[in-house]
Amino acid sequence: MYGEALAWYTANARELPWREPDAGAWPILISEIMLQQTPVVRVLPAWTEWVSRWPTPADLAAEPVSEAIRAWGRLGYPRRAKWLHACAGKIVENHGGEVPRQLDQLLALPGIGDYTARAVLSFAYGQRHPVVDTNVRRLVARVLNGVEDQAIPLSTVEDLLPPQPAQAAVVSAAFMELGALVCTAKSPRCEVCPYAQRCAWREAGSPLPDKPFRKTQTYAGTDRQVRGKLLAVLRDNSGPVPKQQLDGVWHDEIQRERALRSLLEDGLVSTRSGDVFFLPGA
Repeated sequence: MYGEALAWYTANARELPWREPDAGAWPILISEIMLQQTPVVRVLPAWTEWVSRWPTPADLAAEPVSEAIRAWGRLGYPRRAKWLHACAGKIVENHGGEVPRQLDQLLALPGIGDYTARAVLSFAYGQRHPVVDTNVRRLVARVLNGVEDQAIPLSTVEDLLPPQPAQAAVVSAAFMELGALVCTAKSPRCEVCPYAQRCAWREAGSPLPDKPFRKTQTYAGTDRQVRGKLLAVLRDNSGPVPKQQLDGVWHDEIQRERALRSLLEDGLVSTRSGDVFFLPGA
């Protein structure tokens, strides 16, 4: 299966800066965190700014966490900025400022889960690891098992990789790219898929899933939107912000207070006696 993926990837892979041969483990780690639930087009400018400003973990660790949150801008899910800052600190403290090369060491870092750890080891260090995200899971489920989506064991994907570590890392990227660009959830481009002639899902008539696709979560009017508005005010101010100024960002007091409370609980906002608020470490 990996031969078709390699050939397709060689001809069709997007040119992304974190895929450059000399990208480096730290920039790749930043990209993997940023790409969680965020499309490439939004990540590119933020990633470029971060890598330019903080080219090493030590550079980020030397800054207060408030600067990481401020620089995160409107990427969404700002806890990722806090995780990256904490991750940088642990890399400096425990690994001499170098992103570790062992799975257990990466998993011990703040905010690093199994997918991210394996992705960094594969794409930064050319190691042989099954890298299973939503796109890979969907691709494998369709091609091998003829179903729309299902849980795929890591061992199943590992068996699909070539034995050579460096080549396996490229194949892992190819599987992800195929799932992102061709074997998509709602409008798969089967006519250009390298597995079109051997896809069990296509042979079965492309059956719909037992359950309908999960609807895209709305943003307007949600607590996420309110959190974003509150954080935007704090990011745009270099000093503490009085409570009255935050009160003006949203009309629903109950929802606004709930969103503010959640930001405090997540450690993304700090307060002084509940009268003024500021980014942590500012």
